Amino acid sequence: MTEFRMPSLGADMDEGTVIEWLVNPGDTVHKGDPVAVVDTDKAAIEVETFTGGTVERILVPVGERVTVGTPLATINGTDPAVSEPATPEPAAQPEPVPEPRLAESPPHLAVTEPSEAGPRPPVHAGAADGRVKASPYARKLARTLGVELTDVPATGHRGLITSEDVRRFADARTTPSTPSRPTALPVAEPGAPRHVVPHKPQRDAIARLMTRSKQEIPHYYLSTTVDLGTAIDWLTRTNRELPVAQRLVPAALLLKATALAARRHPELNGFWTDGAFQRAEHVHLGLAISVRGGGLVAPAIHDADALTIQELMAALRDVVDRARAGRLRRTELTDATITLTNLGDQGVESVHGVIYPPQVALVGAGRIVDRPWAVDGLLGVRPCLTLTLAADHRATDGFTGGRFLATVDHLLQTPEEL
Repeated sequence: MTEFRMPSLGADMDEGTVIEWLVNPGDTVHKGDPVAVVDTDKAAIEVETFTGGTVERILVPVGERVTVGTPLATINGTDPAVSEPATPEPAAQPEPVPEPRLAESPPHLAVTEPSEAGPRPPVHAGAADGRVKASPYARKLARTLGVELTDVPATGHRGLITSEDVRRFADARTTPSTPSRPTALPVAEPGAPRHVVPHKPQRDAIARLMTRSKQEIPHYYLSTTVDLGTAIDWLTRTNRELPVAQRLVPAALLLKATALAARRHPELNGFWTDGAFQRAEHVHLGLAISVRGGGLVAPAIHDADALTIQELMAALRDVVDRARAGRLRRTELTDATITLTNLGDQGVESVHGVIYPPQVALVGAGRIVDRPWAVDGLLGVRPCLTLTLAADHRATDGFTGGRFLATVDHLLQTPEEL
């Protein structure tokens, strides 16, 4: 018998909420099959089983929030394709091992309705030995809101206090006679009105990861302007021969050029872990995507350097649709080796991004702008794009970053090489 546990889907993930089960007791599953959809405060992710067999019991109902490592279901490991039970997910630790990913969940994915068995009755936080059971994030949130954990009713697994319990308690104690006021924020002027907007879980997750990135990673930034005249002409000719539903956009060329440049400059394709750079064997290109409700996810397109332009265009459409529907897979949010963020459709001309740890590079692209441009000594107007590179100075320096951007520039000006 094997326990299927809540997986760790990132360095800053402490808890997750089961928002959908894809299997029922008695179903047969194989290693790698998706069995549940988990909300991590950043994205709704399909999680796969690491062993095969028959699902015996569902231990955590839909809507329940549990810590990393908590058993979610039991599987009788009789899958003939599996010679021995796979190692279960590691138990929760104070500092989960970093995994490459970043993402965020739209607010509408949060499950608020009770399970079929009814809502879990609140449990008092005090344990028999005087200790309080609470997730690390719940403890941090309690300190921020000035909440005593011993006063908070627990609704989590086995009497665990979750961040939602802390928020619920903090909201309940706020009344007109005792207005809530942040204790850690200084007042600029005596009597000045202050309005504190509480973070949504998605913003909390982004705040933690981006704070870690800027505190730990010594960023350096480079930028270049690329003449896209030849690339746009090539796209126009190519699209004339394609059905409307299969036509290409400039983003597909940018994806391909970035992936090929990452393959040619592997120093920027990988992760900084345990005080050293670890080069990735494949180019899994992360793509920053905005989701409804003001969030951000960055799923990976696997082996992007090996895909054709048409295949990349199809992958782009697919991953954007599923990201905004909240149906990304675990590997898509943990496997990215380098990330591209494109804010051109928002009117931004240049993007100086923040690296997603433990990756070591992020490419930013702005909008295509008509600029005066000299070609062969003649001045004209050309469609141009500003590309930026944010890179980890521990892994590389500006010389390597400059060669990377030069490669992307060359590839975009010679689209037939893509």
